[in-house]
Amino acid sequence: MIVRFVLASASPARLKTLRGAGVEPEVIVSGVDESAIGGDTPGEHVLALARAKAETVAAGLSPNGPTLVLGCDSMLQFEAEMLGKPGSERAAMARWLAMRGRSGVLHTGHVLLDLATGRRAERSVATTVKFADLSDAEIIDYVRTGEPLAVAGAFTIDSLGGWFVESIVGDHHNVVGLSLPALRHLLLDLGYRVTDLPRRPD
Repeated sequence: MIVRFVLASASPARLKTLRGAGVEPEVIVSGVDESAIGGDTPGEHVLALARAKAETVAAGLSPNGPTLVLGCDSMLQFEAEMLGKPGSERAAMARWLAMRGRSGVLHTGHVLLDLATGRRAERSVATTVKFADLSDAEIIDYVRTGEPLAVAGAFTIDSLGGWFVESIVGDHHNVVGLSLPALRHLLLDLGYRVTDLPRRPD
């Protein structure tokens, strides 16, 4: 049985991760105002955001047969702060000046909705990231690429920012923004298997 599988995210990295794993989702962006949503702990915070994305997209669908909607959201916990997208060069510079040579924890919330049954499965995943001790010049060069401005924590691991991640403890897919092991568990929780997802064309 192949189900309709909707990714409620605009993230190219999440789409690339799924496609790399042989899955071709339908992408629908939620447009949720992330600043209006929060939680008491880092895990609850990203789950609340992921839940809002999935539920917003699901509300606009008219399911014809089994339909799954996946919402995800990632943030970096650095010291006592939860960091999303910096949005500006100044903010990205400040973050990297503080983070260089140190570690943070990347949290990603995953929420999978089964529209046919109304059931929901959720999981938050945390991965520790050790950042390289960059020079000021390296930080300036990286920020000027524009990449850190639009990603959680002001870095990537699968693109230009990969040069500056010394090590991780945990699931590396989670740092990209979507943990494949977590998604597999969510599918199993709802009675599905990975092979029920639409396959990417050869």
